[in-house]
Amino acid sequence: MSTDVQYLQGRNKKHGNVNLAYVIYGIDWKPRRVYLVYKNRFAIESSFRIRNIVKAKTSSRNVVLRYLLTIISFLLKNIWVSLQWMFFAKVQRGPRTVDEDLLRLDLFRLFVWEGLRKKLKFVTVVSVLRSLK
Repeated sequence: MSTDVQYLQGRNKKHGNVNLAYVIYGIDWKPRRVYLVYKNRFAIESSFRIRNIVKAKTSSRNVVLRYLLTIISFLLKNIWVSLQWMFFAKVQRGPRTVDEDLLRLDLFRLFVWEGLRKKLKFVTVVSVLRSLK
């Protein structure tokens, strides 16, 4: 068990301290280092979780195709973040914050899909010779 104390010092209008506890095994690190590693890992995991929302699902073994789809997913994520910062940032004094409920990632993904579907004229209706009666 490793514990670290963070002194808030007025950050985010909060004072006092926060006790952070981590369960670790087989690592001889100081608590501060454990805190910094966990902090960085959280950012990485969040980025990949968001990327997986927009990444195309494939079972292809073609490495180039899989890499291309990954690059496109990161590009879409970055466009979404840029749009949020440009158009959905709250106008206020202090740090810039974004109201994420106004343009959710899944809604943005649907907008992109519909735009592609209309631009590339996907077939959405199939005519049949016989119908069920």
